[in-house]
Amino acid sequence: MPEWKARRFWRESDVVATPGGFELRLDGRGLRTPAKAPLTLPSRALAEAIRAEWDAQAEKIDPRSMPLTRLANSAVDTVAVQQRAVAEVVAAYGESDLVCYRADAPDALAERQAKGWDPLVDWAATSLGAPLKIGTGVMFIRQSDAALAALASRVHALDPWDLAALHELVALSGSLVIGLAVIEAVQPHEALWRVSRIDEDWQQELWGVDEEAAAAAALKAEAFLDAARFHALRHGD
Repeated sequence: MPEWKARRFWRESDVVATPGGFELRLDGRGLRTPAKAPLTLPSRALAEAIRAEWDAQAEKIDPRSMPLTRLANSAVDTVAVQQRAVAEVVAAYGESDLVCYRADAPDALAERQAKGWDPLVDWAATSLGAPLKIGTGVMFIRQSDAALAALASRVHALDPWDLAALHELVALSGSLVIGLAVIEAVQPHEALWRVSRIDEDWQQELWGVDEEAAAAAALKAEAFLDAARFHALRHGD
């Protein structure tokens, strides 16, 4: 990401209730997105969390320290204006979901995958109406049209705020099922991130820690938990 060197330009911030939701005001002026749209937030909890990100800025604004602001901007400027297209991208992850592809060896890895992923596959079948097939190896597993339709229906029913969060969760984990499990609060967020990393953690245990890969993984974990927090705050938690 290019460095944004904009300087802090406000002294005071406030959250104000508006007819459409909640607005963050900086020195009395409503915050706008990069596309110049009003940033009207769906809950006071989210607005206050975004306010805290802005209040924490020093002399220069660091966008990397403002993940909730970035996701809110994305919800307004990107997801809301092409919601169907974004939903289709997210739903497509169900066609080759991480939790359906298992190792045929070694047994210890296969057992670890089953322990972490089988409960999610069972949940998708019973709670989402999406019974998914699982298999071993790298060959493509064709899921039933009914299962994919059930998953897609859940995705398309989301509003731009929830869809922005889900897009991030799914892209980072490689799993639509895991992303939906986050927004449905099936397991703690941290636990769901860990089960998305079973294969990578196995390789790390086998071959040792690669510092560059570990740093990248830490950034992904942080982004995943930020997206989960964004979703929770959007609902006022």
